[in-house]
Formats: sequence, C-alpha cells, structure tokens
Amino acid sequence: MRPDSDRWAPVLRPAVGSPRIRLICFPYAGGGPDLFRSWAGGLDDGVELVAVRLPGRGPRLREAMYADWETLIAETFGALHSGGLLSAPHAFYGHSFGGRIAYEMTRLAARTHPGATRRLFVSGSRSPNTPQARPYLHELPHEAYLDAVRAMGGTPAEILDDQAMMRLFMPTMRADMRLAELWDDRHGAPGVDVPVTALYGRDDPVDGHAGMRDWERYTSRDCELVEMPGGHFFLDTHRERLLETINARLGGPS
Repeated sequence: MRPDSDRWAPVLRPAVGSPRIRLICFPYAGGGPDLFRSWAGGLDDGVELVAVRLPGRGPRLREAMYADWETLIAETFGALHSGGLLSAPHAFYGHSFGGRIAYEMTRLAARTHPGATRRLFVSGSRSPNTPQARPYLHELPHEAYLDAVRAMGGTPAEILDDQAMMRLFMPTMRADMRLAELWDDRHGAPGVDVPVTALYGRDDPVDGHAGMRDWERYTSRDCELVEMPGGHFFLDTHRERLLETINARLGGPS
C-alpha cells in the first residue's frame, strides 16, 4: 500500500489475524473517516476497515472539493487502485452520497480487479433511476438549508448552531449534497455483477423504501432490500444492528 493511501483512505482497523476481506466505506455528505471509527469493535475479526477521505475535510480541508462526478470518480478510483486497496477481496459500503460513490467504484473495480469485489452495500441512497426530490437542498439559501439539514437529523444541533463551525463545514456539505442530488442513471442497467445489499431506514424521509426498491435493476446478481429501524441516519442511531447485518453478509458472526 502506497503512503498516499492514508491521505485518501486510512485503515481504521486492521483485521485481527489473517485478513479475510477489506470493507471500504464512503461517508454521507460532509463526512469523513471519523464516521466509521466506532465500527472497529463491532466488525468480525477477519474484516479490515478502511474509510475514504475526500478533499475538503480533515487534513485535506484546504483541497478544493469536487464540482463534477467525472473527476470525483476518476481520482477516487485512481487513489484506491494505485494504493493497492482493490487487489485483495473487498466490499464497498456507502451511505447516502457515499452510496452513489460506492456504486461507481464497484463498476470500475470490475474492469481492473474482476472478482475481487464481493459485495456492494448501498445505504440510505436512492437507486439511479429514482428522481431526486425537488427543490434541491443545495440550492436553498443559508437559513433554509440549515433548517432542511436539521430536519434530516444526523448533524448535532450544537454544530448547526455554531456559526464558526458551520462556516467551516458548510462548503463541503453543500458541495457533496449538490453532487448527490444531481447524480442520476449514468450507465443504465444492469450496473454491477456483484451481490447488492440495499439498506433503508424505516422512517427515512429522504431515501426510504420507495427510493431504494429498484436497486435490483442495477445488478446481475442477487439483490436484497433490508429495512433498518430509524431515519436517514440509521448508521449512527442503530449502529449495532447495521454491523450485525454487514458481518452476516461478509461471512462473519451475526
């Protein structure tokens, strides 16, 4: 693994003993690897946990955020590929904005590392053919945008109410959300040749059952639709239940 891999995709927890599979995670809009640090103790011993860090957050805070999907996909995949993260057996997990990226990475990985991607987890992320709800949140004025983010849950009130913190995080959140909302069916079906686990929150007002039920159209393999308790940010509020599901699909204990 090249030194630059830690800048792009730090290993949050090495596998205990012989690594069986690498789980590569992509966060929701504005998020970074810290969202997944609490997963370390809940994953099966044979799973190595890696999380992707895009520009505009953490030590990459001063790097320009992506303005288009083509550049985001090409540079992110290039970093994972050159860092040696895709040659061994791996699975992708992405939530919301991250689910879109995970799907795009799965498509590209099939060309350069056929058979190495064992499963795609798309979480709280509409299928490519599902229209994005309007109005676009990323186009809302500041206060209306904050109200919309607050209504979604997930972002602590103390951060939303802290003007200095929001000046720091707002550009990244808006840039990510813009890409998430503009994303559509770029490739057509069937998109990937790996099993897909599509997870949605029972009370998710953003990308619930209706927005995720068509993921089966985008794989030539099995696709399961799994309901989770909670809203859009069930990965935070019901972490143990989610990790049980992931472990079971990756061959670890349920």
